[in-house]
Parts: sequence; structure tokens; C-alpha cells
Amino acid sequence: MQLKDLLRFDKIVIQCHDNPDADALASGFALKWFFAKNGKDVKFIYRGRNEIQKSNLVIMVKKLEIPVEYMPFISTEDEPDLLITVDCQYGEKNVTMTSAKHVATIDHHRKLNNSDNPLTNINSDLGSCATVVWQMLKDEDYDPNENKNLATALYYGLYTDTNKLSEVSHPIDRDMLDSLVYNKSIITEMSNSNISLEELKITGKAILNFDYHEDNKYLIIEAEPCDPSILGVISDFSLETENVDVCIAYYVGPYEIKFSVRSCSKEVYANELAAFIADGIGGGGGHKLKAGGTIKPDLLTMPAEDVINERLKLYYETYAVIYAKDTTLDTTQMSRYSKNPQTLGTVKLSDVFPIGTSINIRTLEGDVDAVIDEDAYLMIGIEGEIYPISESKLMKTYEFTNFRYTRDFEYEPRIRNLSTGEIKTVLPYAKTVRSSGQSIIYAAPLIQPVKLFTAWTDEKYYSGRVDYYIAVRADDEHDIYIINKDIMEKSYKKL
Repeated sequence: MQLKDLLRFDKIVIQCHDNPDADALASGFALKWFFAKNGKDVKFIYRGRNEIQKSNLVIMVKKLEIPVEYMPFISTEDEPDLLITVDCQYGEKNVTMTSAKHVATIDHHRKLNNSDNPLTNINSDLGSCATVVWQMLKDEDYDPNENKNLATALYYGLYTDTNKLSEVSHPIDRDMLDSLVYNKSIITEMSNSNISLEELKITGKAILNFDYHEDNKYLIIEAEPCDPSILGVISDFSLETENVDVCIAYYVGPYEIKFSVRSCSKEVYANELAAFIADGIGGGGGHKLKAGGTIKPDLLTMPAEDVINERLKLYYETYAVIYAKDTTLDTTQMSRYSKNPQTLGTVKLSDVFPIGTSINIRTLEGDVDAVIDEDAYLMIGIEGEIYPISESKLMKTYEFTNFRYTRDFEYEPRIRNLSTGEIKTVLPYAKTVRSSGQSIIYAAPLIQPVKLFTAWTDEKYYSGRVDYYIAVRADDEHDIYIINKDIMEKSYKKL
């Protein structure tokens, strides 16, 4: 669904969930701005038992002039042509039911049902509903920066829903952060009014009842239901404790279980651990050091405390850690493969920006910072994955053709000049290369998940599942890497 699909309705009500948070307020604000600019009769409301009381939200509504109305009661005579539920879904327990002729949904939480309602845009990969709405506005060529209050609200919506941006993982979230021109002083004011005296008590009580696991140096802390940002406060503070490498703080609420993950261990990525904890029962993500997630209570068959404990124990038991520069694989137990002739894409980075430029490469898999040199290239793999490669290795395995490289991406990678902020997409610079088939590797299926630190860096690991392959180049015993099963089957031939 696109916003233009909703312009056929004249009388519109935008409703966020009861007890709205910053993300709901920002998202509804953006939608009202759009429909008002298109001449629609539009209201932005919330319902429920309580008006907004939290100090940072009171400041947000007042300082950013958010046109939201508290309407605990609505006459049936006021039934709109269209009701848009934002940052929530129609029929959800935390949304007071409002009757309407038609209903649309814009959200970033897990879809509640398999409704075939075409007036739906739910993207649970994004960190906030504000990002969903921002992308919808951009798709209609509307720039939220026309209204600095709106841009500030959208920024704060993502900021609060991702625990001060610590759980941001999707490139579209990052694109929004890069693009918004927001009021920093108001963000600071709202951020410094985010914790009440009662929440300060919750923080202290939670920390006093920590559960420490000495074998793997991690803490588990349960808090009372609170603003999710308080979990970040708890886990940030607790991680500064001696002999604590990882901290998980969580609370059990009536509709969801929120948790925060912090790590100062290079062998534990917080975002990976968050995803592991929430796998199949919610969602999790973020950065290597800071992450978090949500668990749906209705998907659990045991108490949340037991689930988190069991999954943490399983996480540490699951992975083997390999440092490639210190490891020599036993190739006698592995099969030899050659790379199939195939056509891929490559980009010479100095064609995009001058040599010496500090850049950020943004892909669906994450961000990579680099400094461009004469030898630096990007490869576009068979599944659209992006990875750096040196010119010498590129020339050993591939030969250039005279064709431009094109393909469709879920998210087209882009490169940003860190000095100027200029952004360029990858495809206009991509050229086609054909593999020579001369690259020989040894490979074998993984018998347990691994975390592999390559020979070029011991600060970042690559995760491999049981259905992946571990491989090593025949001409370099320390050039060890992980290959996805699908890519292995498409790219290599057993000798």
C-alpha cells in the first residue's frame, strides 16, 4: 500500500495505540501532515483511559506542536470514511476500537493475522513506525524536512523505539537518520526528561536482583514493566561491572516482553544474541555492542525467565570460535572444489570517489567504513551480497567483460562520502566480471555453528550455520571463510 492509495477518502481519522509513545506520536503527526497538505478532513487521535503524562512526551507534543487529540469517547455519528491505525493494528488489545467505513494499517510490529486487507503497510524489519511512514512520504516525493518539528519528531520516534538508536539495524532506518534535519536542543531536552523518580526506583531494584553466570560472564536482570529505554539504562550501567561481558535486561508486560542486550566481548555480537533470543517468538536486532528486542508472551510455553535463561545457555553452547590467522584446517577431511564460470558485478571504489576518501558502504547486511585506495573493489555476489575484495585477488579469479552490471536489490547498496555527506548508489558504477574457474578451494559442511574471525581482522566475525560450508583457498591456508549453502551449490563444482 502507498499513501496515494488513501487519497480517495475524504474524512480520515488517524489513531495510534492507547498510552501512545514517541514513535506513535511521530508517525501519526507525519500522516496528518501529509493528508492536510492534500486538503483532507483529517484528525489525529488516541483513546484509552489515560491522557499523556510522561514528561518527555508532554514536551514532545508541546514543543513540536503535534496536533494530537485525546478522544476517550467518539460518537457513532463521527464515523470516518477511513481509519488509519498507526504503530498498532486494528483489533489489538492496546487499541480502543473505533468504528469506520474502511480501515488501513501502518505499523512495524509483527503482523497479527493473515488479513488480505490491501490497505496495509507493515514492515517489521524496521526499527520504528516513523521509518515506515518516512519511507512512504519519500515514495510520494514529500520531504519531512519542510517542517523541522516533523523531522525532529520522526528522529525521536526512531531514537526512542530503538533504545537511543542502539538497536538500529536496517539500512532504511539509517537512511532516515542521515536525511533528517532535526532540532538537537529539543531532542536533548526530551532525552533528559525520560526517566521519572519512580523509574529510578525500578532501575535500582532491578540491578540489586541480578543473576550472574560466571562461566560465560553474563548478567540477566529482570525489571518491572517500564519505558523500554530504562532497560538500556540498566544494561549500560551493569556492563561496566568487572568480569561482566554481556548483560540482558528485560521486563514482562501484558502485551509484550521487551529486552535489552549489551556486549563488550568481540566474540558476542549483541544484535546476533538478540536475534537468537527472540528467534521464532518475536524479533531482535541492533548493533554489535547494543541491541534489543521483543518477545510475544502468547508464543511462550514457559515463563519468560526460563526462556531467556535457556536460550542464553544454548547460545554459548552452540558456537565454535575460529581465528583464521591462528588456524590451519585439516584439508584431508575436506573436498576440493573449483568455482563455476559465472557472471558477477564489481565496482572499483576509486571510480565512485577519489582515492583517500573515507566512505561508508551501506548494504542490507550492514554498514562498512573504509578508506578508498587504488586496490579497493566491491564484489556483488550471486545472491546480491556485497563484500570488499582487493584488485590482486579479483584479477586472479575473474576477468572483465565490456558490459555494465544490473540487477534488482531489496535495498540498493549506496556509498556515502563521510567528509561531504554525498551519497551515490552502487549500480551506476558496476561492471560485469566473469569467473575464470581457476580458483580452487577445500570445503566441508559445518557440523556445528561457528564464529569465524578472518585472517584480515580479529575484530569482526562471520557467523556460519550448520547448513553452511567452511572453506579455505588452496593457495592460502589462512584464507578461511564461510559460504552459504545456496551460494555453494550455485557457485562451486566438486572435483
